[in-house]
This record gives sequence, structure tokens and C-alpha cells, in this order.
Amino acid sequence: MDIRPGYDPRLTNEDLAPLKKQTWGSYNIFAFWMSDVHSVGGYVTAGSLFALGLSSWRVLVSLLAGITIVYFFCNLVARPSQRTGVPYPVICRTVFGVLGANVPAIIRGAIAVAWYGIQTYLASAALDVVVLKLFPSLAPYADVNQYGFLGLPLLGWCSYAVLWVLQAAVFWTGMETIRKFIDFCGPAVYVVMAVLAGYLIYKAGWGHIDLSLGEVKYTGLDAIPVMLGAIALVVSYFSGPMLNFGDFSRYGKSFRAVKTGNLLGLPVNFLAFSILVVVTSSLTIPVFGELITDPVATVARIDSTFAIVLGALTFATATIGINIVANFISPAFDFSNVSPQRISWRAGGMIAAVGSVLITPWNLYNNPDVIHYTLETLGAFIGPLFGVLIADYYLVKRQVVAVDDMFTMAPEGRYWYRKGYNPPAIVATAIGAVVAMVPVLWTGGPGMHTTAQYSWFIGMGLGFAAYLLLPKAPQPREAADELVSA
Repeated sequence: MDIRPGYDPRLTNEDLAPLKKQTWGSYNIFAFWMSDVHSVGGYVTAGSLFALGLSSWRVLVSLLAGITIVYFFCNLVARPSQRTGVPYPVICRTVFGVLGANVPAIIRGAIAVAWYGIQTYLASAALDVVVLKLFPSLAPYADVNQYGFLGLPLLGWCSYAVLWVLQAAVFWTGMETIRKFIDFCGPAVYVVMAVLAGYLIYKAGWGHIDLSLGEVKYTGLDAIPVMLGAIALVVSYFSGPMLNFGDFSRYGKSFRAVKTGNLLGLPVNFLAFSILVVVTSSLTIPVFGELITDPVATVARIDSTFAIVLGALTFATATIGINIVANFISPAFDFSNVSPQRISWRAGGMIAAVGSVLITPWNLYNNPDVIHYTLETLGAFIGPLFGVLIADYYLVKRQVVAVDDMFTMAPEGRYWYRKGYNPPAIVATAIGAVVAMVPVLWTGGPGMHTTAQYSWFIGMGLGFAAYLLLPKAPQPREAADELVSA
């Protein structure tokens, strides 16, 4: 990486500076999305779409509509970081100001810490299955009432600690190792899922495959609101990685490579993965006598120690993959951006890792109400951040960025604005987040429960519109040392 002599040290370290070489091709981006999709959470989310009471073709239409929206928006957020070679919090300096960029960075970092903890807990639960299968005598230590502390049994603490250390070790080795790791994780899950589906088909027969998990309750016009909710669910699930994507598109060797990787990793991959999920889930009914939508629980029912160990370890590995790419790398950049000389990228990641333990994420995950509020609150805050960035880059700045000015505290710099902050961006973000949170918090209001599903869309639309309508600071000077345009 190349740090230029003129860059202000208060805004710069080797992790935040523009990349000297961008080497990721389409497969690396494709593998990134596979790692992001192929987790326990992705499995359960995809399966839930087919259990909404819709016919299978309506679910597929909703799924394709939602993931196409995600694909389109990911291309939008990818372009500025790919062109400039900088991560999300740095590109945010162009719209929020060189100091104001810490506002979206801290918001995004705090959300990622919570989800990092939850995903680590999910992976540790898969590891518990393996340990108990190999050593049944440890069962008492998996009972929180006998050997529990802060809501987690002793075995859970040990599994969590092991995965916490493993993830930290992979992260600490740097982005090249992480790239190789995610290149492996996504395809590995496909292999195991294909074997699992083949096993269930062998046990139940092809005739028991049913793409509608449950009774079809909604037809005609009644199905439209449910389909819209399914579309919103898909977009909300990917809202975090969608905003974070600039942290990875910066490594793309060309924008064309990034778009191709997005096409393969999102519409194509998510559709194939979802069909494989619903086939597997539907076959658990004739084989095990009940619908099982958790892949770890499915493999735990197989009468083979080897199959259980292989399946659970694979899903644990996949969850580690999504956790590193979605919830470790991004807060590392965010926290480093707050104080680049004191907090390196690695130190920022470790802050996120320690914070993920302190919030005891297993207690969050075990409370359905907290999960409900977390998902919708995430959408309410991420939406405006996305809307403001897109409005500024494409409509206000016309895809022109002064790279050097993102790293200067000089008052004449383009992104100094008012003492390092751009008030319209901060106000627009606040407007979008506050309004989007109303239906999330006012659950008893008329239609609020349904409206809360669309918190990301509400926040994004209001943030986008408010930023365009608010009066802007004077246009920056026309001369620049270096401009990057689309």
C-alpha cells in the first residue's frame, strides 16, 4: 500500500490509504457472496421465504425481485470504492466531511459488533453438536442450569472461545489469507448441502420434494402484500453487507470484474442456494417426521457420526466466513478511521471482537423480541447511510472524487466543509433514521408492525431525498491534484 507524503497523519494509515494494487477478480467477489449467503442464518432466511403461505412460484418471483434490488444497489455502492481504492469510512469523507465520516463509521461499527457476536454464537452452537456427538459424557456441561455463567453453559463458553480465537487468527493474518479463506468456504458448503440433499432424497424419494413449505394461504391480490414483505426481508437481510461492500470492492481489479462477481454471487447463487435449501428442508418432514429449517439440527439427526461431524464443522466454517467478511473487516476499518495513528486495522478488529463478548450475544439471540427490533433498527440506520452516500456520489458530485482531499485537514480541501463536518449529510441521516424508527418502536400503532418491515426502504428513501433537498455548502474548487471519475 502507498501512503503519500502529503496525507495528514490524523486521517491516514496504511490500511485506509488508497490501494496501490487491486487484484481481486470476478471469482473472488463471487466467493465473497457465497461466504455471505452460505451460513446458518442465510439457510434459515431462505427457508423462511418458502414458509410464508405463498405458492412456490410467487416465492421465487419475490426472491428474484429482492436479490435483484440488492445486486443493483451493491453495484452502486461498489463503484466509488473500486475507483478510488479506499474503504467505506474513507469514501464517506466525501459526503460527511473528513471528520464527519466518523458518524456513519461508528454507527456501522456498533451494528457489526452485535452481529459479530451473534454469528460467533451460532457457529459455536454448531461446534457444540460435534463435541456432544463425539463425547456424550460432556452433556451436563451443556446445561446452563448446572454449569452456566451469564446465560451460557460451560461447553458453550469453551466453543465460543475456540471460534473467537480462530476468527481472530484468520483476521490477524491479513486480507490475502481472508481472501483465500472465503474462496474456500462458499463452495465447501455447496458440496456438503448437495450431499445432505442427496442423502434425504435417498431416504424419502424424489416424490416428497415440495417447494411450498406449508399450506398455501395467499393467492391473487391477497398474495401481493406478502410478496412485498418477502422482498423487503431479502433486502433487509443483505442491508449490512450491501453497505459494507465498498470495503471489498476496493480490491477489485476492475469495476466490470466486480459487477460480474456480483451477478454470479447474488441473483444466480442466491436462487440456487434457496432452491437447495427448500428441497432439503421439505425432505426433513418424511425422513424425520417434522420440518427442520436449521441445517445443524438436520445433520444432527443423521445416524452417522462422520456425517454429523462433517456437516456441523462445515456450517461452522461457513458461519466463520460470513462473520469475518461481514462483521469483522468492516468495523476494523470503522474504528481505525476514528483515530488512524492510534488504531490500526488489526486493532480496530480486535476492539470489535472484544465488544462482541461483552454484549453477551447469546442472550440477544435467545430473545425473539430483541432479534425483531435489532433487524428493523439495523435497516432504519443503514438505509439513510446508504441513501445519503448514493445521492451525493451520483447526483451531487457526479461521480468525481478528489482522492488527495480525503486525506487533508486543510480548510481549502474539498471535504473540509464546516470544520470537517458536512451538516446536510448528518441531518439527512438523522431524518431518515428517526422517521424509519417510528414504526419499529410504535408497535401498537395502526399498520406499524407491517410498516416496520420496510424500515430500510423508508430510511434510505428519506435520507436520499432529504440530502438532495437540504441546502449544500458552496461547490468545491475546480482545481485538484488528483480526480477520479467514472
